[in-house]
Amino acid sequence: MNPYRLLYPMRTYLVVVGRGEEANVMAADWVTILSAKPLMVGVAIAPRRYTWKLVKKYREFVISVPSLDMLDDVWIAGTKHGPEKLKEMNVTLVPSKAIETPSIKEALANLECRVVDERDYGDHTWFVGEVVGSSYQEHAFKDGKPDLEAGFLAHAAWTDFVTFEKRIYRPGRDSKP
Repeated sequence: MNPYRLLYPMRTYLVVVGRGEEANVMAADWVTILSAKPLMVGVAIAPRRYTWKLVKKYREFVISVPSLDMLDDVWIAGTKHGPEKLKEMNVTLVPSKAIETPSIKEALANLECRVVDERDYGDHTWFVGEVVGSSYQEHAFKDGKPDLEAGFLAHAAWTDFVTFEKRIYRPGRDSKP
């Protein structure tokens, strides 16, 4: 077993890059917040990916938060290569607020990022993007919190995905069996 799998389950995201006919969507689990002020996120992308070439070219990307309803699209984005896969996907690319890279209309949220740093680590490049715009579906975020019934995805294993249960656990009260 690959030791990195010991960190799973991990949230699953879609990374949108490029413009027009070049636009591409890639599935990514290796995404995280790096700073709150300013808000910055990082994503690891292998140099052999078409997505990597477009991030290098345009210096921006969108992190889209898919729902369970988008599972087939996530699978296509993660297993097929190049912009041709968009013809198989049921996603609508819409203009972003602050950058030229489009967002995904069906996503629960979209974070629009401008690249501020990049570093190579082993077989991936870590791209750091400052979030300069965002959009979200109100039903998925109530009172500033994610609604766990919105179908946020996590990747458990190769073909296995899970969502989050409605039950909330709090330290001290729910941490003991």
